[in-house]
Amino acid sequence: MATQDYAAGTLTVPEVEVSLRGLPERRPRWIEWAMTTDHKRIGILYLFTTAFFFMLGGVEALLMRIQLGAPDNTFLDPETYNQLFTMHGTTMIFLFVVPIFAGFGNYLLPLMIGARDVAFPRLNMLSWWLLVFGGVVLYSSLFFSPPNVGWTAYAPLNEQSFSSTGGVDAWIVSLHLVGISTIIGAINFIVTIHNMRAPGMSLSRMPLFVWTLLIYAYMIIIAISSLAASLAMLLVDRNFNGTFFDPTAGGAPLLWQHLFWFFGHPEVYIMVLPAFGILNEVIPVFARKPIFGYRALATATAAIALISMFVWAHHMFATPLATGVLIFFSFASFFVAVPTGIKIFNWLATLWRGNIEYRVPLLFAVGFIAQFVVGGVTGVILAVFPVDWQLTDTYFVVGHMHYVLFGGSAFAIMAGIYYWFPKMTGRLMSETWGKVSFWLMVIGFNLTFLPQHSAGLSGMPRRVAEYHGSGLEGYNLASTIGSFILAIGVLVTVANVFWAIQNGRRAGPDPGRRNTLEWFTTSAPPEHNFDVIPVVRSAEPMKDIRRLVHEREERLSAAPEPEAAQPGG
Repeated sequence: MATQDYAAGTLTVPEVEVSLRGLPERRPRWIEWAMTTDHKRIGILYLFTTAFFFMLGGVEALLMRIQLGAPDNTFLDPETYNQLFTMHGTTMIFLFVVPIFAGFGNYLLPLMIGARDVAFPRLNMLSWWLLVFGGVVLYSSLFFSPPNVGWTAYAPLNEQSFSSTGGVDAWIVSLHLVGISTIIGAINFIVTIHNMRAPGMSLSRMPLFVWTLLIYAYMIIIAISSLAASLAMLLVDRNFNGTFFDPTAGGAPLLWQHLFWFFGHPEVYIMVLPAFGILNEVIPVFARKPIFGYRALATATAAIALISMFVWAHHMFATPLATGVLIFFSFASFFVAVPTGIKIFNWLATLWRGNIEYRVPLLFAVGFIAQFVVGGVTGVILAVFPVDWQLTDTYFVVGHMHYVLFGGSAFAIMAGIYYWFPKMTGRLMSETWGKVSFWLMVIGFNLTFLPQHSAGLSGMPRRVAEYHGSGLEGYNLASTIGSFILAIGVLVTVANVFWAIQNGRRAGPDPGRRNTLEWFTTSAPPEHNFDVIPVVRSAEPMKDIRRLVHEREERLSAAPEPEAAQPGG
């Protein structure tokens, strides 16, 4: 019999004595999370951190919409409006859309390729901490003077002579930290994908979501480097008497635009390609048929990334560029729509004659397609540079941009949350409230941003805190009402998440017979991910595994039962 003496800190077994005094005490749970190197926990930290910044950016947007809900409104003064505009754009792009896909990638990438973890777990944790520090630096400027130069910070408005407060410097440091975080995460993704795939998982068998993460990571390394260079040059201008962008000292303000938009247009697809990847996983599952054109979708992803590197100056059609340059970038903008159209037609072909289940992830995916198409069509309109000359500084551009980034990326993010929530938590979200959230968001989104196209065509300028009547009141009031409906729809999903964590039905390891390797393990997965690393035989490994299990069960059931032993035998 074993004897126990807990007061003495020992457990005594016959001939064995193990001292417990030397074992470290269990750390508090919050310290375990703050110092974790488990890719799944880091992914969850990313998701909650970016969701928090999304809420902040949403509040900033609602405050701006209140100001614009009526002409000659005095709810916000122009300076405060400019600060909110800068913080909203910076938050949504740098602290929400790009890093939330890093959150999905951190959680799902090793699971989807059959790996135990990412290649560099400690570097992975550092990337999350740098994101947090970047957000803290940006929002610490609220206590002295937030940046007021817009999220694009055009020169020479970003110079000391126009903005001498520390808010712009905080903005620069914040984006440097976030940029380093993003590049570190991208390197981790690339190394993990190329070196840690399960046996049999060739590049042609990778999940399409992993394909988009791989291209997303390569684009980040190229694009963020341009942003880092422009930010460093601006910091030198502002604090060390540099003259890169200062026209009064021989600098070139247009240099800032070239450097910024060389980052900025690939950035659009950095924010959209992982959203495409989510649709590639959601649509075939709920259409109950394989994705149409796997190779075409993977090739189109690479083509979009390549062409997007030659499109940046279509943001600069109103600047004094040569006509030949304008024509080149105009046609490049047309060409990038071709591989994007291939993806949309492949998704529709997957849905065509499928045994469709109208579940919440599929609703958000279809909402993405409809609204992204609107954003794409208006983007092609703006790619005609004589048309862009008339619309470049109007609300038509605001409507276009939000149809691409919110109607596109944010709806895909919602689809991903509802699709992978059972894997992350082991519980199911409410379908009813998910559908309520979807319809509120669709109605609110289109009521907010569709009238902005008409407002822009009627002459409503963007980036202004006040406007006069002249027939613009109705468009702006509709946008303001829609923005609050949209916010309620988002809050319904937030409530659904917290309710499901505590009260949702148990999901099981493979709810809905899904196709990729993350469903091979338990929900939520153990720390080591897999007890056995599976061998991959196709692009839909879970179908192969289920078939093999079914064949084995059939063989066992068909095998003759052993004869009963005879008495006295």
